[in-house]
Amino acid sequence: MKFSRFFKLLSIATLLAFVYLPGNAQKRNTKPNRYNKPTNIILLIGDGMGVTQVYSGLTVNHGQLNLNKFNSIGFSKTYSMSDYVTDSGAGATALSTGNKTYNGAIGVNKDTIPCKTILEYAEEMGLSTGLVSTNSITDATPASFIAHQKSRYNYEAIATDFVKTDIDVFIGGGRNNFTVRKDKRNLVQELRDKGYQVVYSMDSIKNIKQGKLAGLNVPEHNPGFIEGRGEMLPLAATTAINILSNNKKGFFLMIEGSQIDGGAHANNGEYVAREVIDFDRAIGKALEFAEKDGNTLVIVTADHETGGMAIMEGNYKNGTIIANFSTVNHTGVMVPVFAWGPGAKRFQGIQENTEIFDKMMSLLGLGTTLPGQIK
Repeated sequence: MKFSRFFKLLSIATLLAFVYLPGNAQKRNTKPNRYNKPTNIILLIGDGMGVTQVYSGLTVNHGQLNLNKFNSIGFSKTYSMSDYVTDSGAGATALSTGNKTYNGAIGVNKDTIPCKTILEYAEEMGLSTGLVSTNSITDATPASFIAHQKSRYNYEAIATDFVKTDIDVFIGGGRNNFTVRKDKRNLVQELRDKGYQVVYSMDSIKNIKQGKLAGLNVPEHNPGFIEGRGEMLPLAATTAINILSNNKKGFFLMIEGSQIDGGAHANNGEYVAREVIDFDRAIGKALEFAEKDGNTLVIVTADHETGGMAIMEGNYKNGTIIANFSTVNHTGVMVPVFAWGPGAKRFQGIQENTEIFDKMMSLLGLGTTLPGQIK
């Protein structure tokens, strides 16, 4: 009996040791951060991406996503100050400033007072900053991290706000908002005067390794993945990371997979799944860097869910789904939050979307976690 009990205990101890070896608990972190504080944060936002959207991508990609590697998972409540069902402007502003605001707002609170974003805090502290989007870079989600406007539809004013900042890298569509303007200003020339490399194609963008970059690769929005966008998003993500990581003080980067939302608005399950898979390729680039760096926190979440999507049938082997939708609009359900790297455990559980801002601010040591208004 004694020997039997000894070997039973030995087996349990061996199993526990295997499970909790650093290489198994978080395989990809080859340089563990001793202080559980990141130097860099990469925030990836899947616009319109609820749990069902994630699962559609997982199924169509035969059960394989980079999201499978995340071991800290929670949920975010997405309601805005004005509505139970948020829009992208209010949803992204909550993430970027820590303020609940009204639908349609960009970087302002419910009283339309501009609120400082995490990107602006990071700039002040000497960190490098960047934004990447498959849509126009002046669209609601990326705009909420750099602009302060009463309406998300003030695209030309949002473009002007880019020129007012010292952001290091931004890549996306929306070139016309910088060049074909009612006020006749040529913001591209103004950006060049400020030292930006302004380029118009992914072939040019992907070859830039340092300096300030404004990559405006299409006049408005990029096409969907199934319409021929190609490797734009993972290439843009890699380029931004390569440039920003030159700063040893650290960086903050937001990457948006914009058109998961578009596929759900169109009630097109295949479109949604392909956009999730493409977004996941960008997530893979972020994890690849974080693995080598050891001091990078990767967060993946959404601003809201779109479409009330449900999967009625699917097949992992064939990579197929049959999806139904309850609406062509946004819904009020919680959205997932995935985190990997130093500080990831803070994002577990149910949280307000504004808390994601608070936690990022705290982890980067950017001062108080209370939302700050711009004076």
